[in-house]
Amino acid sequence: MKYSTLPRIKALFALIFAGRIPGILKLPLLLGTFLISPNLYAQQANAPSDMNPQTAQMLLQRMDQLEATVRELRAALAQATAAMPQPTPPQTAPPSQPEPEPQAEHTMSEAMDLNKTLLRIRGFSDVTLHGSNLKGDTTSFSLGQVDLFITSDVSEKLKFLSEVVFEAGRDNAFGVDVERLLLTYSFGDFLNVGVGRFHSAIGYYNTAYHHSTWLQTTTGRPFLFEFEDRGGILPIHNVGMTASGRIPSGNLGLHYVAEVGNGRTSRSPIFEPVQNVLDENNHKSVNFAVFARPEAVRGLQAGLSIYRDLLAPLNSPRIGETIFAAHAVYTGLSFEWLNEALLLRHAPQGTSRVFDTPGFYTQVSKRFGSYRPYVRYQYVNASQSEPVFSDVGLRHGPSVGLRYDLSDFVALKLQYDYTARGRDQAFHALALQAGFTF
Repeated sequence: MKYSTLPRIKALFALIFAGRIPGILKLPLLLGTFLISPNLYAQQANAPSDMNPQTAQMLLQRMDQLEATVRELRAALAQATAAMPQPTPPQTAPPSQPEPEPQAEHTMSEAMDLNKTLLRIRGFSDVTLHGSNLKGDTTSFSLGQVDLFITSDVSEKLKFLSEVVFEAGRDNAFGVDVERLLLTYSFGDFLNVGVGRFHSAIGYYNTAYHHSTWLQTTTGRPFLFEFEDRGGILPIHNVGMTASGRIPSGNLGLHYVAEVGNGRTSRSPIFEPVQNVLDENNHKSVNFAVFARPEAVRGLQAGLSIYRDLLAPLNSPRIGETIFAAHAVYTGLSFEWLNEALLLRHAPQGTSRVFDTPGFYTQVSKRFGSYRPYVRYQYVNASQSEPVFSDVGLRHGPSVGLRYDLSDFVALKLQYDYTARGRDQAFHALALQAGFTF
């Protein structure tokens, strides 16, 4: 009987180390067992064979107490085990009831976190008081374009930009135009590919200054680079694909731009000049430009471009259009000198006649603190029988003005223009403009 407790103690240890006893009961059981078992084993090992009855009786009483303690611990263990939550085995859906697929919205929310696109919006606008002695013109306050320039980092290599412009026409009604909408993927410094609507890389001004007078030194664009819906003669906008990047050239800093797109419609006041959705023919416009930004002269840029398209005017033969452009500009911190020249050539099919329209402008300005006086001279000469824009003719003359930067976000400009128009009467114009960004 004196060895009957040993199996029970061994069983208790087995339960403890097997993890069948909750953690809260392990420490008391181990302490109690280690306190009792040494004395028990010592008494059993050292008990003489001729132990007197009184000592044997005491040992039996001790063993009975230990057995009672073990029974109490077993009962407590059973109660604790019953109170513990039992894990629920996974339920398997029957074959006839497949698990429903996740909702599309949930899948998209997991695949794309819109908080990571880093959407940025910058605004530009202006208000101008202008007048001239041109017949039919009136002195007016004019609201300029409200330009929302929106950019977003769609991913590390995908970039998005757009210009959404709110603009009032000569009928005083506001309209909305998406002037630029371009998604670009960057393969590196040497190749960037974009799709959408963009400003054609013809010359310098068209890609350096977009739909904001605040960015420009003057109150408006040179006539050569005027927007199509304001009587401009160049395809300022295009819808298609563009590729650009650096050309390995060391300190010369060569870059290239290659574009293909719908081109423009034949010049007509009743058609939208930019072919946003449908091309009037299967022929696509192409444009290639190359320019240098030498590291030796910061702010200097010089380049060339050539543009080709096929126009399809109503009730007329198709016209091949070629535009050669060259520029040399310097834009420093305080001094600015812009020079651009181009030749626009129209060649109607089925005839040997070619119509050449040359044009150029030069603009110089110098900053003195917050003041920047400037002067610009521009020239364009189109034939009276030009098949696409016969209403342009000869135009040339100077512009003189002063820009005052009221703050980092507001600029006031005063500009005087004199324009000679060949056989028509020359006219004078004066404009006071407040341009701002927000």
